[in-house]
Amino acid sequence: MVNDLLQFSLFLAILTALAVPLGLYLARVFRGQWTPLTPVLAPVERGLYAMAGVRPDQGQHWSRYALSLIAFNAAGFLLLYAILRLQHLLPLNPMEFGAMAPDLAFNTAVSFVTNTNWQAYGGETTLSPLSQMLGLTTQNFVSAATGMAVAVAVTRAVATRSGRTIGNFWVDLVRANLYVLLPICLVSAVFLVNQGMPQTLDASVAVTTLDGNDQTIALGPVASQVAIKMLGTNGGGFFNVNASHPFENPTALSNFVQILLILAIPAAFPFFFGRMVGDMRQGVAIWAAMTVLFVIVLLAAWGAERFGNPLLADLVEPAALSMEGKEVRFGLAQSVLFAVATTVASCGAVNTMHDSLTPLGGLVPLFNMLVGEVIYGGVGAGFYGAVLMVVLTVFLAGLMVGRTPEWLGKKVEAREVKLAALTLLVMPIGVLALVALAIVTGNAQTSAQDAGPHGLSEVIYAYTSGTANNGSAFAGFSANTVWHNTMIGLAMLIGRFGYIVPVLAIAGLLAAKKTTPASAGTFPTHGPVFVVLLISVIVVVGALTFLPALALGPIAEHVSMIAGITF
Repeated sequence: MVNDLLQFSLFLAILTALAVPLGLYLARVFRGQWTPLTPVLAPVERGLYAMAGVRPDQGQHWSRYALSLIAFNAAGFLLLYAILRLQHLLPLNPMEFGAMAPDLAFNTAVSFVTNTNWQAYGGETTLSPLSQMLGLTTQNFVSAATGMAVAVAVTRAVATRSGRTIGNFWVDLVRANLYVLLPICLVSAVFLVNQGMPQTLDASVAVTTLDGNDQTIALGPVASQVAIKMLGTNGGGFFNVNASHPFENPTALSNFVQILLILAIPAAFPFFFGRMVGDMRQGVAIWAAMTVLFVIVLLAAWGAERFGNPLLADLVEPAALSMEGKEVRFGLAQSVLFAVATTVASCGAVNTMHDSLTPLGGLVPLFNMLVGEVIYGGVGAGFYGAVLMVVLTVFLAGLMVGRTPEWLGKKVEAREVKLAALTLLVMPIGVLALVALAIVTGNAQTSAQDAGPHGLSEVIYAYTSGTANNGSAFAGFSANTVWHNTMIGLAMLIGRFGYIVPVLAIAGLLAAKKTTPASAGTFPTHGPVFVVLLISVIVVVGALTFLPALALGPIAEHVSMIAGITF
């Protein structure tokens, strides 16, 4: 117990120590200020703008920013879809894999473009090295950069005194990739290769096992994809079993570093925000709310998994009960920490099969996603999701003190609140509506592995993961059907752009407002009271919306487990 808590404390300490300087570095990057990488990368940056015809000093209205973003992502979808469908005709396909089916190619292309990386296929048995590198890894970079760009645009809108532009999407996209994602991934990939992760164009190697049998072991350019899948909170595994595969997560140290990579940029964004608005207390308040929630859900998951499933008590040793579905080389603490980190962020990588967690242990990842993944959240996406919650919190605080709500001198009025409230419909539509439709048509029942409440949890988890742009799954759910490929693909699109467009609209409205000085009636948005109120809004919005569904799934399963009832 003490050892586990020490591991959690060490992780949070290192994460915070990385997040603060990284947040300050992000501020310099997106302000266009000098960084240690500027002498090397500035000529490359200018060359890219020249080739694309982009004027970096020309800002964009929020609608033009959104249009550029949507056009870029649409082009990325078409390119990736074409690669997957034409894989059998393209080079670097030593295993001679065929073309991906149309519905699966649609689902996969949407998945990687939306930073979800939901995988209804086995990577090592489906995709060539070219598809993995040119198709998936490329989208891992640009989808992460897209989320960062939106968060930067929102921050810029809040920080500006008054204006009609929120920045330039193309500039934000290029800087996110050049100065942040690529350098960190280069260093991370070298480290992962050092830990034993393959990085080769050889598709496989034939070996003879200890008992004399022949075995073919899949290989490939793994380290380069894993580095960005973690740092960009993408989560798509090179191998089917993701980060539980020894080639995708070779050691306990690689496991710890990968968890840090998942949360490094999301944890840095509040400090970036504080520096950009000129009041670090504002960023610290948002970071504090995220961190408090993270500690709560981490301890909840750890507490649920410590004693395992009591129905198995007569079958295994007591010490082994907590290890069901977990890698022995990582142990309980690192397995739980990974499961929580990957679902508070929009990552979805797994080193533990979430389907094997206890009912309440599985409830925690579900809750993390259902609240919109704002407990740190995905790269950029978590922060602009948190901004929506801040807008709602400021509005409620204004009602309580009887004053016009204000955030950093910007009045939060009806239009901003309506747009923020509109995003609250995204998760219910993507989860509750589409799950109900899957059940009514019978497609849920044929894909769920288990009966009873756990089977319902599998279905809810799948559509929650898609809508939340997470990508993890309860492993017992058979998702590779025409129905689920199409519907979960739709859920991923709703979950991505159903947030981005209203967020950019709010950014445009806030940018146009003149900053007014704080008055005696202004509700402070940097103190403990605001932190508690923000946490309450996040929890209440998630709990009230999805509590009935959770009561029929993991909560009912937990009650049944205690009563000794199986299905």
